[in-house]
Amino acid sequence: RPRALRALAALWRSRREISFVATHVALPRTAAPSSRRRRFCGMMLEALKSATEAPAPRRSAALLVALCVGAAWLYTMIFAAQSAYEIRLHAIKTFGYVIHEFDPWFNYRATEYLAANGWKAFFTWFDHMSWYPLGRPVGTTIYPGMQITSVCIWKTLNAFGYAMSLNDVCCYVPVWFGVCSTLTLGLLAYESSRSMNAAVAASLVMAVIPAHLMRSVGGGYDNESIAMTAMCATFYLWCRALRAPKGTESSGAAGLETYLFGTLAGLAYAYMVAAWGGFTFVVNVVGCHAFVLAVMGRYTAKLRAAYSLFWAIGTAGACMVPVVGWRPLKDMELLPPFMVFVGLQVQARAVRIVEEKKQGPLMGLMTLAAHGVALLAALGAVGAFLYPKGYFGPPSSRVRGLFVEHTRTGNPLVDSVAEHQPASKQAYSQYLHHAYDLVPWGLGLSLLGASDATSILWVYFSIAYFFSMKMARLVILCGPIASACCGVALGSAVDHLVVFPTYALAAKFAPAEEDNAAAAPPAKKGASKKAAASSEPAPAKAVRAAAAAYRHPVACLLKMAVFCYYAKTVAYPKYLQFVDYCEELAEGLSQPSIMFKARLRSGQEIVVDDYREAYWWLRDNTPKDARILAWWDYGYQIAGLANRTTLADGNTWNHEHIATIGRCLTSPEKSAHKIVRHLADYVLVWTGGGGDDLAKSPHMARIGNSVYRDICPDDPTCSRFGFTDRQGTPTPMMAESLLYKLHSHQQRPGVQADPVLFREAYTSRFNKVRIFKVLRVSKSSKAYAADPSNRVCDAPGSWYCVGQYPPALRELINRRIDFAQLEDFNKKSDGNSDAYVAAYMARMEGRRADGAGGFAAPEYFEIADDDDEDDWEPDDDPAAADEERGPPVQR
Repeated sequence: RPRALRALAALWRSRREISFVATHVALPRTAAPSSRRRRFCGMMLEALKSATEAPAPRRSAALLVALCVGAAWLYTMIFAAQSAYEIRLHAIKTFGYVIHEFDPWFNYRATEYLAANGWKAFFTWFDHMSWYPLGRPVGTTIYPGMQITSVCIWKTLNAFGYAMSLNDVCCYVPVWFGVCSTLTLGLLAYESSRSMNAAVAASLVMAVIPAHLMRSVGGGYDNESIAMTAMCATFYLWCRALRAPKGTESSGAAGLETYLFGTLAGLAYAYMVAAWGGFTFVVNVVGCHAFVLAVMGRYTAKLRAAYSLFWAIGTAGACMVPVVGWRPLKDMELLPPFMVFVGLQVQARAVRIVEEKKQGPLMGLMTLAAHGVALLAALGAVGAFLYPKGYFGPPSSRVRGLFVEHTRTGNPLVDSVAEHQPASKQAYSQYLHHAYDLVPWGLGLSLLGASDATSILWVYFSIAYFFSMKMARLVILCGPIASACCGVALGSAVDHLVVFPTYALAAKFAPAEEDNAAAAPPAKKGASKKAAASSEPAPAKAVRAAAAAYRHPVACLLKMAVFCYYAKTVAYPKYLQFVDYCEELAEGLSQPSIMFKARLRSGQEIVVDDYREAYWWLRDNTPKDARILAWWDYGYQIAGLANRTTLADGNTWNHEHIATIGRCLTSPEKSAHKIVRHLADYVLVWTGGGGDDLAKSPHMARIGNSVYRDICPDDPTCSRFGFTDRQGTPTPMMAESLLYKLHSHQQRPGVQADPVLFREAYTSRFNKVRIFKVLRVSKSSKAYAADPSNRVCDAPGSWYCVGQYPPALRELINRRIDFAQLEDFNKKSDGNSDAYVAAYMARMEGRRADGAGGFAAPEYFEIADDDDEDDWEPDDDPAAADEERGPPVQR
């Protein structure tokens, strides 16, 4: 059926629920239309109904067409699922069952711990092998959905006799969930368009689109790989809950399906919360969609019931996730969905009063306005009471960065991460390719469908596009909506140019009247039609004539010919280009950062495995209690592969401790050693060019200076720590730093680490990693940190026991200035911190800060020398240590 006419028919069918433009906002219709208008609307509705409902074909013909269409749909969906599976196996086929990147190694290590120690131990796990000497409460700082899912799959497979290691399951989880998200996105596209062809097209695009592949290739054991499935499932179930049950289309009453799918939507959202911190996006999209429906006059009882179940069940489940807790009821970015929940309850009361008292449009609008004012007053009073008490949580620096005009958040740690920078048009073209061009068409054609689920495409698109423009990492959110819009655009073309003409032709040449022996007499029927036609208004006649022309066999054959021509000359070639591009990019995305392919000057292709080999060297050649100092990026890999204690992992929850590491690496060599000897036994640095530690060192200096203001006095951006030219010539401050000395030790003229303080222990085969042993390590500081009695527990016998810095470093630690986030309004305003952040923002943007410069710039503090040789750990024989170095064993 022509979708435009069907949309008009739906609008006319809803005429009794809406009064006029003023009350279209929120109130159902209460006053009856005039008899003339009722007569006119009835005629138009009858004309539209006859126009949009083509004569049904013979039952056998209809069954044949339905079987053909259904078979084609099933085959295409299976093909989409297979494509999604195959394209994600490049990494496993090339590199084997290897966990990729940084964060996936923490996820895998946590999964191993859950599998080995059980549920209770996992949620009370305080890991003292990371964030040394403080430790990390993993149970309260992790989104455990991926770990729980993987362990359940692993146990299920082994229980049914399919032996598979936990490592292999973790490598396959992104692949399996990539297939699941492809299918759930197809369901979402169907629910928002009511077109099976849109579902098929959306699934085909979602299966291979790079914006989804970027976090779901085999071995990419990251939270987003399962979160995309949870997100698509949540949106689908939410839209499904809004579908009107049969027989209640006009009343909008909630039925059994509303309660069932509203409950399932809440459970899917709770799973999303357990899987990824991006649940904030999901709940706000659903909340915004419900708000839009209510404001646009599509408020119904099923909307209130569905959203109430979704929010209540989802929030209850979210509060049970330890890392989330009560945030859904406290954080600023999570309060809008709660306000929508309260608003719908108030609107329900207002609508009930209007209906019971049979108020007219004006009085109904006043009733609604009165309830709205009362709601705002109540919320304002509650907010005014709770705000001074510090009840409301501030938005995180990442969330705040989505709403500022500049590209900086004021937090040098967050700003140092490349994926937190704004996305460019090139990024959309890279990760969406041809889908980027079809999105506007899909959004426009979605307006032709009149249903509550249709508008979610616009809401999702608007929020995802805005956020991804602010943060490149969030381009992943554009994958599902781009696929859905492509599905709507392509599905509409197939519907109108192939499916509808096929049914029209079948109805023309095999009409159902041949099977209807009880048809009315022709004369009486013709007379009835003639009488009805004579009384029809001109618009109704025009609609009937246009519909007849649209269903004419010649028009149907012409549309099918146009489809075949464009499918062969335009659509299919572009689809092949799209798939080839996605395959090529998938191979690139499947390169794990921990190992990669490269070519020697001779042209020989090799696999550079320096990073894993360095971690294996640490595992095999260092004591089990060895502590490794490295930049925070590499902590997950060191703990997962080397099984050694690290000063920080890849999390950013402790800004001040990361700043302490930054101070160690960017301070002059001797000054740095005075700190390092109390914290670490080895120092690991990434070398070899590209994104090595020397390239990251300006960020290290800025992060360190945000807490230790004496590193770069009067200069929040540490501009004196860096390079003087593009050839990598260091500034004097960088040249004196520990990082530069270790990075370029005996590889640049005149650069050598002090052999009394540090000794080279290992250099990888292709010079990607270097490890140095710290000499004169303090035995007393190491023993102090290892003693459980020196940890501070939140309660006697509790599992939550935080380690303490050694006494030798306490004076330095006490001089730290805790970094104050701009968005944390619960903290008392500190003019010194405000001035520092203002100066940082101004200099990063290349302008002068108005009134900045008033922050404290203390003199450089240095720990006193400790010449007590009895406190030094005995050093290994340097000659023996040199013999240990050499090509690592291939594993």
